[in-house]
Amino acid sequence: MHLRLTDEQKMVQQTIRKFVEKELMPLENDVLRNEREGKPSLPPGKLKELQLKAKEAGFWGINTPEEYGGANLGQMMMAIVLMEVAKTFVPFSFGGSADNILYYGNEEQKKKYLIPTINGEKKSCFAMTEPGAGSDTRNIKMIAVKDGNEWVLNGEKTFITGGNEADFVMAMAITDKELHQKSRGREGVTCFIVDRDMGWKSEFIHTMGEWGPAGLVFDDVRVPEENILGELHKGYNLGLEWIGFARWVVGARAVGTAERLLQMAIDYSKERVTFGKPIAERQAIQWMIADSAVEIEAAKWLVLNAAWTLDNGEDNRHLASMAKLYGANMGNRVVDRVMQIHGGMGYTKELPIERWYREARLWRIYDGTDEIQRMIISRNLLKGHVKIDQYV
Repeated sequence: MHLRLTDEQKMVQQTIRKFVEKELMPLENDVLRNEREGKPSLPPGKLKELQLKAKEAGFWGINTPEEYGGANLGQMMMAIVLMEVAKTFVPFSFGGSADNILYYGNEEQKKKYLIPTINGEKKSCFAMTEPGAGSDTRNIKMIAVKDGNEWVLNGEKTFITGGNEADFVMAMAITDKELHQKSRGREGVTCFIVDRDMGWKSEFIHTMGEWGPAGLVFDDVRVPEENILGELHKGYNLGLEWIGFARWVVGARAVGTAERLLQMAIDYSKERVTFGKPIAERQAIQWMIADSAVEIEAAKWLVLNAAWTLDNGEDNRHLASMAKLYGANMGNRVVDRVMQIHGGMGYTKELPIERWYREARLWRIYDGTDEIQRMIISRNLLKGHVKIDQYV
């Protein structure tokens, strides 16, 4: 068992860490100010500028296949990168990538959607969640009816990440009601690539966090037959693949954020003096720091194991659920402790802790709630799909 990063992985980690510290962290005060004033977190064009700087350092299409100009570093490396980027709340993602399910497109779809997305010329979003279908993804209601060489889509999607900025959406809709009902939602659903100019509309959803998901409305939106992604009536499996990949990613982000927060708590505890002593000498503070460190380390190995398993061609869905469940809850506990250590100052908007506090609460909800992850994990064990010691 190799429980240490390779020299190459360490080099990538340190390079990304320097990029985050030099290019992203200095923008944090600007981001906070913009968000409080109701402006975009980053000015238009700033993200692209940062992505190009990262490209100059050799980071473009980190997980994109080499045939599409990417580095194809693998999931393990992706986890390491995500942990480093998550140490800042500046909204940044490396350029040169596209949603994993877009690679299932045919050659024409790849030319029209995949390549432009990788090149940063188009933005996409994925839409499965509906007002009445969140955790219960098989309960979607959006309908697509065939009309000649087109499909007519009607329905709503909600809480769609990137939906306000997207040029096109990969939307799930029922194309065979009878098959959908008979299969209990697993079939009869098709994934459509729908350009914004085909008629769907988006509206900003205000949340307790700073991110801005969208509500999408489809009112007799006509989509050509050639815009079906994957197989007709088989779109649900594509949706599960998209969601499954995203789950362990949540855990990775939680680890990176928690590490930054814990360091803030350690530094502050040495400076803050009460009753003649730094609070770092108080047992209550020491235990909060110790508990946080242990939980971060545990979450980190869950995430890395999930990524390593995927890199080795194994089914990582069980591990992904565990990494998501534990990582998200760990992140919430750590940010709560860090706020407690900072006392009243931690509760103010002068420090970014309160922002992370609000952001972290989302981790336990999107891409599968805590309850859904527990259901998946327990079901796998009770039905014998996974053995307790399977991944040792």
